[in-house]
Amino acid sequence: MRALDLAIIGLFLVGMPLLGVWIGGKQKSGSDYFVGEGKISWWVACLSVVSAETSTLTVLSVPTVAYIATPGEGGMTYLALAIGYIVGRIVVSMVLLPRYVAGNLVTAYAFLGKRFGSGLQGTASVTFLLTRTLADGIRLFATAIPIKVVMAAYGLNVSYWTIVVGLGIAMVLYSFFGGVRAVVWVDAIQMLWYVLGAVVVIWVISGRLPDGWFGKAFDANKFQILDLSSNMLTGQYALLTAVIGGAVLSMASHGSDQLIVQRLQATNDLRAARKALVASGFVVFLQFALFLFIGVLLWALYNGLTPTKPKPEGLGLANKDELFANFIVNDLPSGLSGFVIAGILAAALSSSLGALASSTVTDVYERVIGRELPEAQRLKHGRIWTIIWAGALILCAGFFASSNKTSADPIVVQALGITGYTYGALLGAFLLGLLIKRARQADAIVAFVSTVVVMAFIILGVKFNKPDGSLIGVDFSKASGNTVALAWPWYTLCGVVITLVVGGLLSLRHSTPDPLAEPVSKEPESV
Repeated sequence: MRALDLAIIGLFLVGMPLLGVWIGGKQKSGSDYFVGEGKISWWVACLSVVSAETSTLTVLSVPTVAYIATPGEGGMTYLALAIGYIVGRIVVSMVLLPRYVAGNLVTAYAFLGKRFGSGLQGTASVTFLLTRTLADGIRLFATAIPIKVVMAAYGLNVSYWTIVVGLGIAMVLYSFFGGVRAVVWVDAIQMLWYVLGAVVVIWVISGRLPDGWFGKAFDANKFQILDLSSNMLTGQYALLTAVIGGAVLSMASHGSDQLIVQRLQATNDLRAARKALVASGFVVFLQFALFLFIGVLLWALYNGLTPTKPKPEGLGLANKDELFANFIVNDLPSGLSGFVIAGILAAALSSSLGALASSTVTDVYERVIGRELPEAQRLKHGRIWTIIWAGALILCAGFFASSNKTSADPIVVQALGITGYTYGALLGAFLLGLLIKRARQADAIVAFVSTVVVMAFIILGVKFNKPDGSLIGVDFSKASGNTVALAWPWYTLCGVVITLVVGGLLSLRHSTPDPLAEPVSKEPESV
């Protein structure tokens, strides 16, 4: 790394939070801080959604997915998930978005409060807070990886803990002062920046590849998109597994996760929110394809022209997810290297702190004290919880940095796997309220808690035979060798089914619909 690269990185890391503070302006109320008073355009919200859900994990880890894929796995079968994501977004735009945007709700979980009561609203919110903290802890750790590689190039052995603390401080600045408006705009700028960086990387690598690389990559199935041979239960990207699982996962992440819902609510217009949500699905598909293609190029550049399976560890890396960062730091020309790393680092600033703070204040704290806070008090408490959750994210990121060397999965797979414990229960609770009018709050809470417990049992204990996908039984030891767990795309769907079955059976105790069940009415197109 040369002085020009460090200057670009430093300027970007300092300038991005300052830009966010300037864009956010002066926050005058809790509504302005949490939902932005409906001043966000649909295309800005669309880019913000994409940045919030993929950003650093996509940039660093998705290329690794294609790089390490064997011929039998296929290099681009990960794209089948993105097909499911588009389907899931369309469903959410028609079913759940009208309840949030047209209902003028501060959080997604306020809908559960109106339908069932404050007990389930608080339960769902706490579940979101814990899950989002863990998932974004991995996200923050992912962004620390290229910084560590940069420091190593200068002979400095800086710990991941030190790096994530510095990133956390930068992240909290514009979230604290600028609110959701700053978060959404900075997200959009960051997404465009790191996508442009990906295009630069493709241009550089393409000029260095030997003749015949494309044919060799094609023969190794690096461009295979549809996996029709893997077992549906254990193959993560088998066609039906990825499409169905990806659709339900997208319904949960974009219909019941406040991180995404907050960005859509910032438009305050149903038609605009729908356009932002559905368009984001197609953008994600193209983005996945872009970074998977980078993984294929890296495979060809390093050792993909040999018949053996390439291993990132063969490059002398401590962590397989350092593969792409290693190329950026050591193989890109000066200036371009700093430009690309700046985009990756800035992606860490795609903040979930506003979503965590809004859910804490409106779904938990106000339920505990039994009243709604005045707008000025909401703003004050929102900023306090922004700082608290920043500290929690730093702790989680440090934990994952300490433990990640023993993991066999890329970090993007780890992050998606975490959501499997709770996403099914969250989405199931929303669908229970919409589909089963007899269900009461007690039914929903019992179903919710039961789902989380059962999913933990399934994820940690149920094992399958890797070669043929047959069920082996229950074993809580770590999957290894010829044993594998259920493919993670099925987690959310399993959770939804459990919640609806348990909640539906419990609702049979009641002979009449729940008085809180909302009547069917024609949805407004905007507010």
